[in-house]
Order: sequence, then C-alpha cells, then structure tokens
Amino acid sequence: MAVPGSRGGLAPRAHLGGPHGAGHRWPWRVLLLAWLSLGCGIGTVQGSAPEVLVQGPEPPARARPRRQLARGAWGPWGPWSACSSSCGDGVAFRARRCLRSPPEEPCTGDPRQYRLCQLQGCPGGSVPFRAMQCSLYDDKPIPGTQARYRWVPFYGAPNACDLNCLAVGHNFYYTFGRVLDGTRCGPDSPELCVGGRCLSVGCDGILGSGARPHACGRCGGGQDGCLVVHRLFQGTEPPSGYFGYMNVTKIPAGATNIRVTDKSRNYLALMTSDGRYVLNGDWSIAWPGPYEVAGTRLLYARSPDGTESLEAAGPTDEDLHVLVLLQEPNPGIEYEFWLPRGHPQPADTSPLRQPQPRGAGSPPPAEPPAPTPPPRTQGHTTEPLPPRTPPGRSGAAAGRCGRCRPPKGRSQRIRHFCQSDFVFRARILAQRSVGQEMRYEVQVQTPYRHRFPLVPREYVWVPDACGCPSLLEGREYLLMARRHVNYEHTLNRILLQRDGYARPWSPHEDRLVREAARHCARPRPP
Repeated sequence: MAVPGSRGGLAPRAHLGGPHGAGHRWPWRVLLLAWLSLGCGIGTVQGSAPEVLVQGPEPPARARPRRQLARGAWGPWGPWSACSSSCGDGVAFRARRCLRSPPEEPCTGDPRQYRLCQLQGCPGGSVPFRAMQCSLYDDKPIPGTQARYRWVPFYGAPNACDLNCLAVGHNFYYTFGRVLDGTRCGPDSPELCVGGRCLSVGCDGILGSGARPHACGRCGGGQDGCLVVHRLFQGTEPPSGYFGYMNVTKIPAGATNIRVTDKSRNYLALMTSDGRYVLNGDWSIAWPGPYEVAGTRLLYARSPDGTESLEAAGPTDEDLHVLVLLQEPNPGIEYEFWLPRGHPQPADTSPLRQPQPRGAGSPPPAEPPAPTPPPRTQGHTTEPLPPRTPPGRSGAAAGRCGRCRPPKGRSQRIRHFCQSDFVFRARILAQRSVGQEMRYEVQVQTPYRHRFPLVPREYVWVPDACGCPSLLEGREYLLMARRHVNYEHTLNRILLQRDGYARPWSPHEDRLVREAARHCARPRPP
C-alpha cells in the first residue's frame, strides 16, 4: 500500500532513464513518457500542496475552546497536633482536605501547615535532638557490612535535613534517611527541618510562611500599614532666662524604631508614664549605656562633643515622655519613631498636660558639667551636675513669710471645690525646693474631681518657699488645686496656691468634701 503515490510515479522514470540505446531510438517516445512520468510524479508528490495552499489550515472558528475546569476548595484547618519534642524547640502541624469533584482541578497550596512550639528548656545534660536520633543506630549493622559503630551528628553533608551521622573513631559518615520534623538544621541555626527541607520561622510562628515584621512592628504586610513620625523640636528656653526641663514629645505605647538625637550641651531626659525618670532626671546625669524601659532595650549614647542619642527597637508597652534639660539655647532635637497605622492612642487627651514636672523654673547650673566617673557600684550610677544656685528661701530668711492662712469653714470648702480643676486625696512621697517654689511628689489615692486626666503619681507645685500650706512627707491630705499653663506653653502643671485648700485626710473630711460636691454647678468642659 506504500508503493502508489509519489514513489510509484517515480519508478517508471528511474527505470526508463537507465538503458542508453533506447533513448536514441525513440526520442519522442522517451520524452513523452518522461513528461508523463514527471507530470504524474509532480501530481502525486505535490498533489496535496495546492489543496493545502488553497484551503489552508482549518479555520480557528471551527476549533472548540477548551473548557476551564473549576478548581477545588480547601476545607477548614484541623486542630494542631502535639509538639514533636517534649522540651526545647519542636514543631506541631495541622492538616486540611481539598474538597473537589472528579472533574475539578486539585487545590493549590499545601495540605499541611507547621508552626514552631517552644516548650520549657531541656534539663541540663540532655542529649540534643539530632544526637539522640543518631544514637538510635549505635551498635547496629548498616547495609553492606556487619561492622557496628557508634554515631554522632555530622554537619558537613550537603543536605542538612538528612540524618548524617559520623562513625566515632572513623573518617566516614552514613546517611540514615531524614531527620525527624522539628530538628534544627544546624547547631546554631534558627531554621528547622520539616519534610526534608530547612524552613525558617515567620513572625506569625508558621514555618515557611515568609512573614516578616514591617517597620512598625506588626507581622506581615508592607510599609503601607505604618505611620512614621519624624520631626524637629525647636522650642527655646522660657523668656525668664531660667534653664531647666522642657517637654519635647510623647512617644506612644507601641512605637518602634525610636531614635532621638541632640547635638548640643543640653541633656536628653526620659520619663515613663507614671512619672518615673529613666534618664537624666532630677538634675542628675546618667551614664551612657543600655537601659530596660517600657518593655524594650534602650541605648543611651553621648559623645565627647556633646552629641546625644536615644535608640530603641521597640515596640514599647507604655508611653514615654522625652524632655530636655536645657543648659544653652536649643539648636533643635530630632526625633523619629514608627507606629502602626490606626494604632490606638493613649488616654491622655490633653495635648499639653503630661505626667512630669512641667517646664523650666530653676536657675541654670553655675557652669557646664564636667563630671568624672564615680566609683563603680551596683545598679545604675549617676554623675551629679554642679550644684545649682541654692534654693531661694530669702523671703524666709528675711522674715517675710508670715503666717500660713489656710481656708476654713463650709463656704470656703465649697468655693475651693467648685473652682478647682483637681480635687483628690494624696499621699506625700517627697518634697523638693526648686527655685522659689516647692515641688511635692504625690501618690493619688482617691480622685474626687478632675477636669483633666490624673495619673497615679503626680507633681504638685506650690509657688511659695515658706512652707505654706504645710505638707509633711508620709502623710495623706485632701488637696484642691488648679491647672497652670503659662503663655509660652512651657509650663503645664498642677498648682496649689499658698492659700489653697490642703487639709489632712480623714473619713470626716471625706464626708465633707463629698457634701461640697453637691453644691457645684455642672463642671465646665476642659
């Protein structure tokens, strides 16, 4: 059946062209037969060519498009398995099923998911996980030989997730299949072996997820979910010419990548949300170094040229207040931190009031501090600033203080209560003379009235150096005070006037002040 066609048409031509004599005897017949044979051959070999050229390939319209098959859907994840290890690091897994009918495509993705489970540390002297797996083959014959060996882990093989064990006392290793899931890829590797592969742990705890924390600390996502705060504080000292502490900014809880820089002879100070100084508070300068604050590690650096910096990775677990202890005009303090977009802000709703000694009201040190390192002691040491101008009690020395005149009577109690911004029961923790004022550190016990936020520990300022009203450390008082913010907004503090209401607290005083509250009109909004 293969003879007809092109090859059958060419056979007579090959056969007729062979004898030489016949071509001379009948030239016309030979030419005729050759022409017929050639014509037949062309028609047979290329006969299909005109058909192809004329008709061409089958039009695309006739081709039926392949129907896109539906893809199966994953069912819910099952529960997590028990951890692969009883102590230290291990892995747990969970599985899901692909729900599909026979014509549907398989699901995309992995049917299993692994996560890191970190248990309590293994007891001292415990055998490492990989070494334990190698020891299972001690004194057992290996394929191809009856020799028996003792085995220890070998980490120089190409695949770190194979159980490669070195024969003790010999220079060869043997591979006993794969290591168990949850085995470290190397002695100091953070990666774990799962299914024969080294997988790193994402910030979501899932092995191989590739999730990484972005700049503001949240796991996964891009930088679009972050808000960066980058500003330059250029506030100057109060017009009175006094130097002292000045607020710079508040760093909210949850902040990350914190950096504060100052290039001057001034000193950066840091305070927690409860009014406790962490750095350079109360006119004492701390040594540079690491500090633990607000759930993160803070690095305080200071160079000989006066440049200071505060750096912390975060995230912080409470608000931090940055201040500056002014020694010279402020050239500018640069600060930067990151927050998750939409991060809830702290409850302190006042843009001015912060739980710290507010503003500057003390004379500057006599000269720039040039401290020498004190002897080493346990805990954080401080280097004292040169003594300030002695606290002014010149009025007392000259006999100009006079007698204290505390308010008395029901009408005075009601008037002070209704006109005060803060009414609270407080324990006096400490007192200090600052310039011509007294500063009391108090612990707020019971707030009766506060038109602005109160924190558990506050500073109460009395613009008088004569000891009026008389407040003793360790005692509890009922205080009625006002909020004081000066024109330059460099002072924002709780102020108790010299003739303000300050009475020792007692249950009887508690009843009287609660009765006074009923005589006030509705408080004005702050």
